[in-house]
Amino acid sequence: MKYIHIQYEKTKIGELILGAYDKQLCLLDFRHRKTRMTIDNRLKKGLHAEFIEQDDEILTQTKQQLGEYLNGDRRKFDLPMLMIGTDFQKRVWHALMNIPYGVTSTYLQLAKNIHHKKAVRAVANANGANAMSLIIPCHRIIGSNGKLVGYAGGLAAKKQLLILEACRI
Repeated sequence: MKYIHIQYEKTKIGELILGAYDKQLCLLDFRHRKTRMTIDNRLKKGLHAEFIEQDDEILTQTKQQLGEYLNGDRRKFDLPMLMIGTDFQKRVWHALMNIPYGVTSTYLQLAKNIHHKKAVRAVANANGANAMSLIIPCHRIIGSNGKLVGYAGGLAAKKQLLILEACRI
């Protein structure tokens, strides 16, 4: 049997679940999000693995970098990552990673960035399927009207993260 090593981490923005598989981070997400089971099942199916609560080197590094980020001492994560999703989702997630620290964008702009300007809803869905919050910075997406829009960790956590990064919201 193959395993995804998971750990839970309480932070000032909420409790997170971290997961590593084959020395790569595959999960950094809010533990109690509405779509938790859907995300977890996608990872398990995609990797043909089960969760086991166990620490490992990647999870230790992730906790350290996460703490540095949340304290304002880190702007970019430097971890080996494994994205489990469709090719389209991965394109959206890579585009999200190109949004600089301290900058916000919109679903429309993200759709344009991947050359699918009419796929705004699909881009929003891919954004919502992100299993690596913070590292794949979906919190940097706001509504076209400048207002905060949905976030797996809740709008309060999203606002905290944008304030941490000193984004104008």
